[in-house]
Amino acid sequence: MTTILLIDDDPMITRPLARSLEGQGYTVDIAENGKVGLEKALATRPDIVVLDVMMPEMNGWDVCRELRAKSGVPILMLTAMSEEIDRILGLELGADDYITKPFSARELAARIKAMLRRVVIDQTPIPEQMVTIGDLSINFDRRTVTRGDTDLTLRYKEFELLTLLMNKKGQVVDRAEIFDLVWGTDWLGDTRTLDVHIRWLREKIEDDPSNPIMIQTVRGVGYRFLAGE
Repeated sequence: MTTILLIDDDPMITRPLARSLEGQGYTVDIAENGKVGLEKALATRPDIVVLDVMMPEMNGWDVCRELRAKSGVPILMLTAMSEEIDRILGLELGADDYITKPFSARELAARIKAMLRRVVIDQTPIPEQMVTIGDLSINFDRRTVTRGDTDLTLRYKEFELLTLLMNKKGQVVDRAEIFDLVWGTDWLGDTRTLDVHIRWLREKIEDDPSNPIMIQTVRGVGYRFLAGE
């Protein structure tokens, strides 16, 4: 049975959410602050973590950072902050999705289902263990990326995005397909998330990120990966 860990200090939110999710067949665990939540997440290995930002003991940003350094569990952040910089910060720290308060239990359930579908896709075996294009190599078993002799540090979604583009070298991959395969078929978040992740990838793999050679934009359609030769 799928286990969801709710990390939020407000019982007015966690109790009704837990009842709603349990009614849909999920097992729900609750942590009342960030520190306890991090400990539970690492000890019990839930299938999804739903994480509030503003909490005592340890805020959601710090929990996300610490958890992502040790686990690939999908993280959905709850935030009352609607500014773009706050949403981008959560993604940069490794969150997979975010939802702003107030929200409905139905919307949260839809996000969770999409994230679970994404996990199933992630677990599908990849035929090639390693792909090398130009001086860029990606190892699927170890989840490592190197350029020449340099090891690159990629966030979870950056790795998934690069994997998709490199496996489809030379092909134009449209935005809808990218969202389906990297974020899940029911992605309800800001579509600019893709552009942010592309920008981060370019900063790590391109000689001149403002004039990319490998990850090319196909305007009005999506992106294409070419060898950096």
